[in-house]
Amino acid sequence: MSANEQQNAPEAQDAEPIEEFISTDEVDQEVVQVDDGQQPEDDPAMEDDVPMGEGEGETIEIDMSNNSVSYFDKHTDSVFTLAHHPTLPLVVSGGADNVANLWTSHSHPPKMAGNITAHTESVICSSFTCDGKFLVTADMNGKILVHAGLKGGAQWKLVSELNEVQEVVWLKAHPVVPSIFAFGAIDGSVWCYQISEQDGSLEQLMSGFAHTQDCTMGEFINLDKGDAAIELVTASLDSSIIGWNAYTGQQLFKIAQADIKGLEAPWVSLAVAPAALTKGNYGVVAAGSNNGVLAIINANNNGAVLHIETVVELKSEQEELDASIESVCWSQKYPLMAVGLVGGQILLYDTNTWRVRRQFVLEDSITKLVFDNDDIFASCINGKVYQYDAKTGAEKFICVGHNMGVMDFIIVHPKDASQPRKVITAGDEGVSLVFDVPN
Repeated sequence: MSANEQQNAPEAQDAEPIEEFISTDEVDQEVVQVDDGQQPEDDPAMEDDVPMGEGEGETIEIDMSNNSVSYFDKHTDSVFTLAHHPTLPLVVSGGADNVANLWTSHSHPPKMAGNITAHTESVICSSFTCDGKFLVTADMNGKILVHAGLKGGAQWKLVSELNEVQEVVWLKAHPVVPSIFAFGAIDGSVWCYQISEQDGSLEQLMSGFAHTQDCTMGEFINLDKGDAAIELVTASLDSSIIGWNAYTGQQLFKIAQADIKGLEAPWVSLAVAPAALTKGNYGVVAAGSNNGVLAIINANNNGAVLHIETVVELKSEQEELDASIESVCWSQKYPLMAVGLVGGQILLYDTNTWRVRRQFVLEDSITKLVFDNDDIFASCINGKVYQYDAKTGAEKFICVGHNMGVMDFIIVHPKDASQPRKVITAGDEGVSLVFDVPN
């Protein structure tokens, strides 16, 4: 079984815990987002809008606003995942059409650089290894494909295939150790593999079966140790968080419901704090659950719970899942951490006090948050990506152009600092858009 190799590819480039509810009066500043697809500074609230599906004989209007600079539309169904090559102007996008496409990020319009058609279900995870030599993709049938880059990344050849689980939930390549990746599955299992540099064959480093429900997220920790210690933290819907030695499969710690004051916490999001915020500790992790529980954990102190709280008190009209923490991210520059909720709130925490410094309220569910330089970016089910100044809360830009939700996005930095950063999106309607955003 092999992938179709591409022809028009890019040339290589040079290379003690507290539980509390956060109420409105505890928030330093709340920013409520109201917009009609344009830059919203002077936009009026559209109070007369009729929600789609209500009323009789209404005309459904589609907002055609679009400030993207380019697009990729070769998928025939929703796009779920994006990854960018570490050195080449090369994007991989995977979708519900069971295909992963490779395409260029520096040309307008993008050029096709090949596709991977050997998946048999939706491609939901994708990652290049940190050295860019291999591309790993995974689908909802549990199939994982490994492709090796040839001719400086101009071609990609299928070198290995895995099918150990019924369904892959997440997959990550190690950020600093080449050729190592890990994934978690719907049965709660956790796996870690190493790719042979010589022939692309796979060596299993570990498999763990301590979670009893879906393993929803995983992150590599202690990256400063390099390949001397490959360590993972994984989270599950069973309210457990586990640390792993990936070389041996030994559990470093396990946090169960009893360790978090008996709170039920079906974990769905995970993020590792930058060492600059933790006095050199490369194992501080934030975990968010689908019912609004947030925990800060020191993985290097036997999984000690440093802080725990329920981030939002739902109003009577809200649904339970509105409290779900879909994304957690940490700033690399400032003592800030953000969580994004299904209810549309973004809570920006001061990590010195664990108080909410600012709250942004968007009109629909948050799908992903990313801190980048001085900014925080947020994608939303309303089809937009918002760029805010992380320190002041000022809105800088809104990426508009999708008529369905943004499922994922990546930020690409140019080699020339005078050029704008790019935001590339994965749209639920099957299109990826490319935006130039302010630096």
